[in-house]
Amino acid sequence: MVAGEKAYLELCNYILENGTQRDDRTNTGTYSVFGYQMRFNLQEGFPLLTTKRVPFRLVASELLWFIKGDTNIRYLLENNNNIWNEWAFKNWVESDEYTGPDMTDFGNRSQVDADFNIIYEEQMEHFKQNILEDDQFAQKYGDLGSVYGKQWRAWKTSQHETIDQLKEVIEAIRSNPNSRRHIVSAWNPEDVPNMALPPCHTLFQFYVADGKLSCQLYQRSADVFLGVPFNIASYALLTHLIAHETGLEVGEFVHTIGDAHIYANHIEQVNIQLEREIKTMPQLKINQDKESIFDFELSDFEIIGYEPHPTIKAPIAV
Repeated sequence: MVAGEKAYLELCNYILENGTQRDDRTNTGTYSVFGYQMRFNLQEGFPLLTTKRVPFRLVASELLWFIKGDTNIRYLLENNNNIWNEWAFKNWVESDEYTGPDMTDFGNRSQVDADFNIIYEEQMEHFKQNILEDDQFAQKYGDLGSVYGKQWRAWKTSQHETIDQLKEVIEAIRSNPNSRRHIVSAWNPEDVPNMALPPCHTLFQFYVADGKLSCQLYQRSADVFLGVPFNIASYALLTHLIAHETGLEVGEFVHTIGDAHIYANHIEQVNIQLEREIKTMPQLKINQDKESIFDFELSDFEIIGYEPHPTIKAPIAV
């Protein structure tokens, strides 16, 4: 079985050669396949793609946001992370309180004129400033609803109690490593209508064997060019952190995908990436003085030996 970054590039090739052209929620259009799996041996290195730069700082700050149980983008903006801005911004510009220029087409900025893009950037900067400086505005428009952090750390039960899934799965790995129930689910059908974006990475499971911790993610929907490189690195980091806390080595990250798609406006970028040569995977160094996954901060992580090809930019579909 093909593993590592080569497995990711083969997924891209497979979609280009076999994908079905489909309409989608964003009206961008995709080339899609259903059902795919990749494997990454975390003993061989940390799986940050090298055929394009993947910003580890953004991956790590987003994961820490999830781990904290946070659902408001203020924490992300405080760490100069803008990857969730579009969904919060959409809530604002579609509200009755928004009085600025028409932002109806902001999700398809690659298809509109330069003047619109200038206006969009101005409105986005105004929005971000308000999130950072105005507590009331941040509470109303910065919160994305019951997204990942809420489900991981405070799942609501029918008895009006909460379940800290992440904390419980760590304790279960310690106390009963051979269990087949080391599962955290982000897909809560009751809460889906209250989410800015229903969870794409819906469920993950841990597996302990030979003193190593492995993780398998089931992802219902995967933006292969923009999203999947983040997802691979994020769950690899999560596996490292939980292995550290539970006294285990890292094993594999297994990435299982439902709808794996390349957006129609990402085809050119994917082809550029496929022409590049794979480089050596970097190594992850974490602060050994921190014992709990809930105590880590960005400064506790270091990526060593990462020399990727340059970034390849592409528009995000909202």
